[in-house]
Amino acid sequence: MRDSSQKKSAKTSPSAKNRRSAHVTRPSRRKAENKGVPAKGRRLRGTGGSRSVAHANLVSGGGKRDEMFPIVGVGASAGGLEALTLLLRALPADTGMGFVIVQHLDPKHESMLTEILSAATTMPTMEVKDGMRVEADHVYVIPPNTNMALMHGRLNLMPRPEFVGHLPIDYFLRSLADDLEGRAIGVILSGTASDGAQGLAAIKAGGGITLAQDPKTAKYDGMPRSAIASGVVDLILSPEEIAHELIKIGRHPYVAPGLFKRAEELLPGPEDALSKVFVLLRDTHAVDFSDYKPSTIKRRIMRRMVLHKIDRLGEYIKYLQRNPAEVNSLYQDILITVTSFFRDPHTFEALNQRVFPEVLKHRGPDSAIRVWVPGCATGEEPYSVAMAWLEFLDETASGTPLQIFATDISDRSIERARSGAYPESIRADVSAERLRRFFVNVDGSYQISKTIRDMCVFARHNVARDAPFSKIDLVCFRNVLIYMGPMLQKKVMPILHYALNRSGFLMLGNSETIGSFADLFSLVDGKHKIYAKKEAFSGTGVDFAARDHGAGGKDFRKPVRKPGEPDWGHFDLQKETERIVLGRYAPAAVTINENLDILQFRGHMSPYFEPMPGVASLNLLKMIRGDLLLEVRTAVHEAKKKDANARRTNLQVPYDGQTKTFNLEVIPIRSPFVKERFFLVLFEEATLLATPPTGPAGHYKAETDKAETGAGSKRRNLEKEIARLGRELEAIQAYLHATIEDHEATNEELRAANEEITSSNEELQSTNEELETAKEELQSTNEELNTVNEELQNRNLALNRLNNDLRNLLTGLNMPIVVLGQDLCIRRFTASAERAFNLIPSDVGRPITDIKPNIDADLERLALEVADSPGAIEREVQDRQGLWYSMRIRPYLTDDNKVDGAVMSLVDIDALKSSRQELRECRDFIDTMLAAAAPLVALDAELRVRATSRSFCQAFRLKPEESVGCPIYELGGGKWNMPKLKKLISAVTRDDPLVRDFEILHDFGEPGRKRLLMDAQRVDDEGRHTHFVFLNIREIAAKGTPPEEQACAG
Repeated sequence: MRDSSQKKSAKTSPSAKNRRSAHVTRPSRRKAENKGVPAKGRRLRGTGGSRSVAHANLVSGGGKRDEMFPIVGVGASAGGLEALTLLLRALPADTGMGFVIVQHLDPKHESMLTEILSAATTMPTMEVKDGMRVEADHVYVIPPNTNMALMHGRLNLMPRPEFVGHLPIDYFLRSLADDLEGRAIGVILSGTASDGAQGLAAIKAGGGITLAQDPKTAKYDGMPRSAIASGVVDLILSPEEIAHELIKIGRHPYVAPGLFKRAEELLPGPEDALSKVFVLLRDTHAVDFSDYKPSTIKRRIMRRMVLHKIDRLGEYIKYLQRNPAEVNSLYQDILITVTSFFRDPHTFEALNQRVFPEVLKHRGPDSAIRVWVPGCATGEEPYSVAMAWLEFLDETASGTPLQIFATDISDRSIERARSGAYPESIRADVSAERLRRFFVNVDGSYQISKTIRDMCVFARHNVARDAPFSKIDLVCFRNVLIYMGPMLQKKVMPILHYALNRSGFLMLGNSETIGSFADLFSLVDGKHKIYAKKEAFSGTGVDFAARDHGAGGKDFRKPVRKPGEPDWGHFDLQKETERIVLGRYAPAAVTINENLDILQFRGHMSPYFEPMPGVASLNLLKMIRGDLLLEVRTAVHEAKKKDANARRTNLQVPYDGQTKTFNLEVIPIRSPFVKERFFLVLFEEATLLATPPTGPAGHYKAETDKAETGAGSKRRNLEKEIARLGRELEAIQAYLHATIEDHEATNEELRAANEEITSSNEELQSTNEELETAKEELQSTNEELNTVNEELQNRNLALNRLNNDLRNLLTGLNMPIVVLGQDLCIRRFTASAERAFNLIPSDVGRPITDIKPNIDADLERLALEVADSPGAIEREVQDRQGLWYSMRIRPYLTDDNKVDGAVMSLVDIDALKSSRQELRECRDFIDTMLAAAAPLVALDAELRVRATSRSFCQAFRLKPEESVGCPIYELGGGKWNMPKLKKLISAVTRDDPLVRDFEILHDFGEPGRKRLLMDAQRVDDEGRHTHFVFLNIREIAAKGTPPEEQACAG
């Protein structure tokens, strides 16, 4: 229901504490009426019962609580990424606050929001994990597909509910208000729909500060406008200005950690300067707050001082005196209306079980049940009682009517309650069945059905000052008493007792009791605080005398002009009637409106008026004498119908023992300033006829007159009576005829209109239900798509940066590169490719086959070959200037490894090509020399044959192809494995790089025995850290084998 007591209850009652915890952690609304949304609003209801919230316990008194830092809850949706970035960029890293961001995210996709926001601030930014403790100067981001609530400084995650109309911002901000009270700060940024408005209301009710982005600066202004329209936003600023304001707020003693002080410590008692505030409020709004609990009022004053950056009460009083608008703002702050439907569902179950059955006993079907709800706020509780009553009647099959008198001292609350229009966020508190049965969806909001509204009468009323209602069966006075001081409670409780029937009930809030008034009420249900009226009364007086006049004798009971009531500033009805009456020599007269209600009296009315017994009324037909009723009614009807004067003459009425003859005239009064018509009814006296005296003398004279007049006089009297009765009958017939005609015409029009309305209503209702369902789904999807779109925009920014990097990379590469699509059209190319491929910038998008490149290659065939196979192709090509390139064509592969074109690149190999040609020529020259040279063998460092002369192969019967690459000692099948040769080669490689005329005698098999002189030379290759050995062989004629020759043998 409405805001509850509940802050106090949470401090003292374990059961209440458990209930509060349940409100924060319950993730789904499918089984319970309150859907688990933490709706801990607190509303202080004043002397008039206005349920204004005053946050019951700003601090618990513990040191830990005093050191708690403020937490800023930031809600955003479509367009919110830009606003969040601007907000965080303008915040320093040492604000001393924690920041929790709740954004509408797509539940089916991972979010990049944390990564994006971390680039906008130096504060640590992280995605929330379940149970994470909030730290100052950190930024926390809600993950996708979750609900989040704050409890005891920790962020708790719950699965996202499956129902349409998910409101994660309201859900979190309510828990923030419940957990931090005066240290909670709520900010609403760009977004669609109305999520966040109820959350800000809860924060403001708890004593926190609320801010909203200026709709002019928002990309989507739905959420900021909805919050502003609810009347709970303290400051409306741009994101950068919000950041600067948060810095200032965080330094105020009311919220700053370490500087925190109780409101009672910062403000003096009511006997000092605080009483001046009460006088200003009383003189302006006719409500005396001095009997409220001082701590409650002080906290509201302290909150206003924070907003205006004022530290001392004296300065704030001066500010109030200079700014009357601030007096009104403080008044509205005290009367913050934060309520909800079916607050504490168990209480309404108790109504159905304990109260409604009792009041229904011994009650006829036409005798209405009367309920009074003082402090009705914006109407949620009286409407909830009416719904509960209809649901109770469904079970009992009874048709007993219900009438609810809902009162409050806040005109703003009363007007809103009368309208019966509530935002979509009530779905968190009202079940789908109740929404379908008792509400009508109109333009994105819910309108209370006519059946429920007809049960409720709303009026401004001060329960402590104004006369109470009477014969009440149930007074719902929940969560008002705890904010009243003892003197005010003593004044109010007897009034409530007086208003109740003998069998009436009183229902209080969970943390309220009747206190010292046990002689007035007896406890019926202790859990739900339901009391019954006691018969015995101790004699406590109830004073209904008018009081509470402001300074200077100002009477605050002066009625306020209602909508549609004449504006007397432009049209003075009294002067107009006086002008007409004086023109007729001031006869008796009355002024009436179209409903025949008497507005003014003129002259002596006693001969014509005789009020009917019963309830007092100023209706003309209930005030006029019975024997004049027909004539007066007929004349008024004629004047209304013809909009002209209606006159009746020679009417008679007995008065004071005589017969008074008068003329009746009804004159319409018109004015261009008002739409309503008025009528002046004149009673103009004609003649005064004597009535025969009574008594014995009169009797004797009457007998004499009868004797003298005889039968003729009797006949004339009879004719006059007949004539009078005839005129009266004609008037009755004329009146009845006119009434019947009007009635028949009206009935015909109503029947036709009713049929059309009924038919249209059925069609519209069906269409509206379908459209509403579709609208909710589309709206939810649209918000998620907007969030995805913002992330895509950021990805596009990253892609643009990547493209810029790629473009600069291609520009900086001094290599011809051309990127082709699968259709062989040019996508990109480097600057150096323009010359090699004969390209210009406008060639992008053209097929490569349309280009005549400067290189000699079949580009189309090569590109198609690469496109058909995943392998790369490399070819050496020459341009028209004779320069050589290595053309490499690789497939263009996508992320899923599909070929989507080709990438051609050219590597300049002209210098390499020239080097190869020179090397080839050098080899040819060496081969020519070796062919003509004496036997020669070239060995590498591993003693493998690297080259031989033709004469060497011929002399030793060797094949060139078998010799090259063969180790020297395995050459010719091992014929060169000679100890003397090993000695020679060892000497050259280790000691002397040149050995000449080394003689070896060896039998080589088929070539025969040979005597050889060898020159051996080592050539070092320092660049490659190796060497080569060259053997020049000369053959000497053999001379047999004497001993000295044996010494030369290999």
